Amino acid sequence: MRTLSPEEMEAYRRMMDALPTENDEPVDNLFSEKQQRLLADVLYSSWSHPRFGKRFLAAANVGIFFEGRPTVLVPDLLLSLDVEPYPDVWAKEGRSYFNWVYGKPPDVIVEVVSNTEGEELGRKAQLYQRMRVGYYVVYDPQQLLIDKPLQVMEGTVRGWQVLEGRWLDAVELGVTLWEGAFEGIKATWLRWCDRNGQLLPTGRERAEAAERQLEAERRRAELAEREVEQLRARLRALGVQD
Repeated sequence: MRTLSPEEMEAYRRMMDALPTENDEPVDNLFSEKQQRLLADVLYSSWSHPRFGKRFLAAANVGIFFEGRPTVLVPDLLLSLDVEPYPDVWAKEGRSYFNWVYGKPPDVIVEVVSNTEGEELGRKAQLYQRMRVGYYVVYDPQQLLIDKPLQVMEGTVRGWQVLEGRWLDAVELGVTLWEGAFEGIKATWLRWCDRNGQLLPTGRERAEAAERQLEAERRRAELAEREVEQLRARLRALGVQD
């Protein structure tokens, strides 16, 4: 932002104070809450952008303001590259995603459809396109709005273009559907993946993989020790001392 005059700063502060950043309404269901955290946590646990590294913001159920009036959208997940959280989390500017504060719209928006009233392919899609969001991912697990569970779109000058694949080229991330258990709930989950379709692991999956690797190394060491002991026993039987 350019340097504002005292009068402009006062008007700006009044405008910011009038924007409703919280309304204390809960998310709509347990699955959506866990799906949101799964998407956000995986990025911070297991992903670095090739250019920007860990310089990104992933946030679930946080409002996006893109005009200087109460025009707000609350996606299930937003991902914005080459930005850092506002340094004062309690300041008005740190409570939501303001396009004019971060200097850009989010690169990716994810919406999880849980009913037919969310307007994910109506008003929301139009506003995200107007906002110039790069990619729009709509996960419709019950196929309430579309005839397939997952639709990935890229923003163009002509509007949203539905992609045949699930790779977000400009972001260097992919999305896929995964059947499994997350935090004790078995379902089909939307997950991030690499270019080869390999899942980006959660923090728990990374820890479990590390534990399995340590256990495998321990077993290899025990096997090697037994083989050495067996060789020594054969040598002693032949009268050869250690």
